[in-house]
Amino acid sequence: MNVLTTRSHRTQLVITALSACLVTSALFTAYNAYTKRKRRRSLDEQIRQSLTAGIDAPVVESGVALKDEIFTEELFIRTASKGTYDEDLIREQLARNYAFFGEEGMAGVRGGSVVIVGCGGVGSWAAVMLVRSGVSKIRLVDFDYVTLSSLNRHATATLADVGTPKVACIERTLRQISRWVDVDGRIEIWRKEDGGRLLEGANWVVDAIDNITTKVDLLKYCHDRNIRVFSSMGAGAKCDPTRIQISDISYTIYDPLARAVRRRLRSKGVSSGIPVVYSTEVPGDVKLLPLPEEEFEKGNVKELNAFDDFRVRILPVLGPLPSMFGLHIASYIICDLAKKPILNPLPIKNRRKLYERLLRDLLHRESKLLGKQIDKLPIDEDDVFLIFEDLQLGRSVVPPHAVPSRPQLIRWDARKALSLENCVVFEFSEAERHARECLSVRRDPREVWGDEVHAIVVRNAARIARYREWVGL
Repeated sequence: MNVLTTRSHRTQLVITALSACLVTSALFTAYNAYTKRKRRRSLDEQIRQSLTAGIDAPVVESGVALKDEIFTEELFIRTASKGTYDEDLIREQLARNYAFFGEEGMAGVRGGSVVIVGCGGVGSWAAVMLVRSGVSKIRLVDFDYVTLSSLNRHATATLADVGTPKVACIERTLRQISRWVDVDGRIEIWRKEDGGRLLEGANWVVDAIDNITTKVDLLKYCHDRNIRVFSSMGAGAKCDPTRIQISDISYTIYDPLARAVRRRLRSKGVSSGIPVVYSTEVPGDVKLLPLPEEEFEKGNVKELNAFDDFRVRILPVLGPLPSMFGLHIASYIICDLAKKPILNPLPIKNRRKLYERLLRDLLHRESKLLGKQIDKLPIDEDDVFLIFEDLQLGRSVVPPHAVPSRPQLIRWDARKALSLENCVVFEFSEAERHARECLSVRRDPREVWGDEVHAIVVRNAARIARYREWVGL
C-alpha cells in the first residue's frame, strides 16, 4: 500500500511539473508575441509621426485623394524618412552583399556616390541595381518623360507613369527599395557649359545618353577632370546577349556608336581610359520606326529634335538588351567601389593581332594590284572584324567553307573598287589562285568560283548595304 501511495505521489509530481512547464512555455510565447506586436505598432506609429511631420493636407494625385493604404505607402517612402532606418535592418537587407564583399568592401559601396546621366532603358536598370547593392547616394539626370514605348525596356516605369518624368518614377522605386538612399532627381539636360554642377561629389558617372554629341562632351569633360565615368554604347537593334562585353573605349572591336564615339574622342585628345559596355553584334534586318509624312515635309529629320542635337528617329530596341547593358555597368561600378575591381574584362574576340595582319596583307595585295605603294585602305580593323567574323564567320567563302589556317582578305572583283561589299575571305592558297586567275587578268570571279560563291558574295553585299543604311554611312 505504501509503495502504491509513493508511486502515485511521484506521478502527481511529474504531471504537475510537466503542466507547469507547458503553462510557462505558453505564457512565454504569448508574451513574446504580445511584445512583438506592441513594438511593431510602436514603430509604425513612430514612422507615421516622422513622415507626416509638416504635412497638413492629404496627398492628392491627379486631383483625386489617395486611399489610406496608398497614402501610407507614399508617406513611407518620403524623403523625410532619411536616416531613420535601423542599421541592423540595413545589414539584413544587404546580408548577401556583406557576405560577398565583407565589411571594408561594403563600407566603400555604401559610401559611394553615383551620378547617372540618361535614365532610359540602360540608366534605369543601372540605378536600380546600384541601390539594391547598397549605394546610398545617387543622382538621376534626364529631361525625358515616360511614353508607352518606354515600357518595353524601362526598369521602373508602369502605365501609371506614362507622361511623367523618367527621373521621378525611378526615384519613387528607389525609395521603395532602400529606406536610407539619398536620391537627387534632376529633370535636366546635361550640358558641358555647367556640367560640374550635376557631377559634383560623384565617385562614378554613368553615361547612358542617346545623343552622340552630348555623350562625347560628357566623356571628355569627365576625362579631363579625372572623374571616373562608365559609358554605354549602342543597345538598339541588337538581340545577341553573348556579344555584350566590357572593355576600354580604345579596345572596342565593333559597334557603330562605339566607333563614332572613339573617333570623336580621339580628335579631342582622348584615346583611352574610359570603360564602356558595348556589343559586337551587327544590327540585323531592322529599320528605324517610321515617321509621319508631315515630319519629312519639314526638312531633314535629323534636325527635327525636341532639343538641340537630340534625335527624333525612333530606334528599334529589344527590351532585355538595354537592361543587360545597365547590369554590366552596375556590376563594374559596385566591384570598384568595394575595392574589388574587374581589372581585365574577358574580350569576346581576342584576335586583334589577326585583324592587324589581315589588314596588312590586304594592303600589300592592293599595292601589288594597283602597281603603286598605298598607305591607307578604305577599310579599317573594325571593317575587317565585320567581314571576317560577322559576314563569313571566320571561314573561307569557298565551299565547304573550312576554317582557314592562314586566312587572307582580298578584293573580290578587280573591276570594282575595294570596299566592304567587294572583299572576301580565302585560305592563302585560294587567295593566290584568285589573284592569279581573277585579279591580275580582270576576269569575272564568277567564272572561276561558280554561282554558289557568287551568291554568297551578293548576299553579304546586301547585308552590308542594310548596315550602311542603318548607321548612315
